[in-house]
Amino acid sequence: SFDQSVRSLSKVLAIRGHVLPATLTDVTLCAELADGTLVQGESSIPRGGHRIKRVFLKPSRCLPLPETLAAIRNADAVVLGPGSLYTSIIPNLLVTGIPEALARTSAIKIYICNVMTQRGETGGYTASSHLRAILNYLPHTIDYAVVNTGQIPYRLRNRYKLEGAEPVAPDLDEIEKLGVAAVGGDLVQQTDVVRHHPDKLAQAVVQLALAAKGNNERTSPSKSD
Repeated sequence: SFDQSVRSLSKVLAIRGHVLPATLTDVTLCAELADGTLVQGESSIPRGGHRIKRVFLKPSRCLPLPETLAAIRNADAVVLGPGSLYTSIIPNLLVTGIPEALARTSAIKIYICNVMTQRGETGGYTASSHLRAILNYLPHTIDYAVVNTGQIPYRLRNRYKLEGAEPVAPDLDEIEKLGVAAVGGDLVQQTDVVRHHPDKLAQAVVQLALAAKGNNERTSPSKSD
C-alpha cells in the first residue's frame, strides 16, 4: 500500500521521525480560478492563467489516517510550510477531520511563509495574503506566522523576476490584524537560489515551541490544586 511504501522508504533513507500521509484516498486536487474556470491536477493549477479562488479535492470526502490525527493531537507544535500555498499546504487542510484536529490540539500552530511568491499561485501576494488564504480553511487556528524580513540580493531578485516571482512583502502589521502573532527575521540562506536557511528557521520554530511549552507549564494547575 501507499502507506507501507512511505514507511519502507523512510527506513531506507534513514529519515528521522515519521512520515504520515494526510489520507490514503485516491484524490485529485482541483481549483476554481477567478474567472470561474475549473482546473484539475496539481501540475495544471499554476498554469491556469488566473488568480486562484479556491482549491478542493475530488472526491471531497477523504478520511485521514488515525496515526496522523494522533500525531496532531500529541504534538507540541504543528508547522505548516514552507511550500506551495495552494498545491502543497492547503490540500492537507481539505482532508476530512484535519482542520478539526488542528483546532482541538493544544499544540501551537505555526505558519512558515514562503520567501518568494510563486508564479501561477501567489503572484502579488504579501505575507498576510498567504496567511489569509490559510485562515480561509483554518479560521482562528494559527498562532504564529514566521516571515522573512531579510533582504534578497539584487542578482537573485532580478533572476526570479524573469521567472515571474518576487520577494514576499513582510507586512507584519497586517498579519497582527488577523489575530496572528507575526515573527520576523532574516531567514534567507545566501546561495544561488532563494531558500530558507534551515538552521535559522529551525531555531525560530524551536524557540516558539519552547516558549509556548513553558507558558503552558506555568499556567497548568499543579497536582495539589
